Amino acid sequence: MLTDLILFIDGEAIVLDKPAGLPVDAPRDASSSVEAALETFRFGFQRTPSAVHRLDRDTSGCLLIARHPKAHKRFAAAFEAGLVEKTYLAVLAGVPDGEGGRIALALSKRSTREDGWRMVADPRGKPAVTDWRVLGVVEGRALVEFRPQTGRTHQLRVHAADGLGHAIVGDPVYGQGGEPMLLHALRLRLPRDPKAAIDVTAPLPKSFARWADLAGPPQSPAPALPDLLRNPDAQTVAPEIVDPGSVAG
Repeated sequence: MLTDLILFIDGEAIVLDKPAGLPVDAPRDASSSVEAALETFRFGFQRTPSAVHRLDRDTSGCLLIARHPKAHKRFAAAFEAGLVEKTYLAVLAGVPDGEGGRIALALSKRSTREDGWRMVADPRGKPAVTDWRVLGVVEGRALVEFRPQTGRTHQLRVHAADGLGHAIVGDPVYGQGGEPMLLHALRLRLPRDPKAAIDVTAPLPKSFARWADLAGPPQSPAPALPDLLRNPDAQTVAPEIVDPGSVAG
């Protein structure tokens, strides 16, 4: 169950460790998705929560979900203002030149009947900026930390392939498929003054096992989740879990 993959929950937000292979939005064929499962994330609230941003189907890691519309509006504004810090890990199909730097490649969408749609580097497109650094190399493949400063569609995938010259391993659009795509949303930090910031790290999936030592020491364990999450049928609800919308009617 996806509820077993919750990394953080309070009265405003849930952070889910989204598994690779699961889309956020419901596909046309009505197959499994995060959106289709959000009803199970209510935990006593009147409203069904909603995803604030998107991760590609084959990207794993931190996905922010708002538990009510007011929180969704604030979180979306924080993303739009560039206040949300995001850290990704990716394994590239080669080793880029240099140890790190900044990629600034504007992106636009291109669609053809033969190939479908994809994002391409285009000076007339929307600005897209990514900071990067190499964490290490295993068997000719580099583990890279990406810190996107903008949030364009497929930004990291295009910046890896066109900006660094090496596509992300397993990328079926901008590189070569045939194996899992190794892109993981490692950490998400969202300020919520005067409340404490949401700051969550998602554990590395098994597909990153060969590069785990390069990623640094394991993160400290996540704080204990509220009793309501462990026992959704509980009759008592902690004050911080009360749905503001249910109070206001």
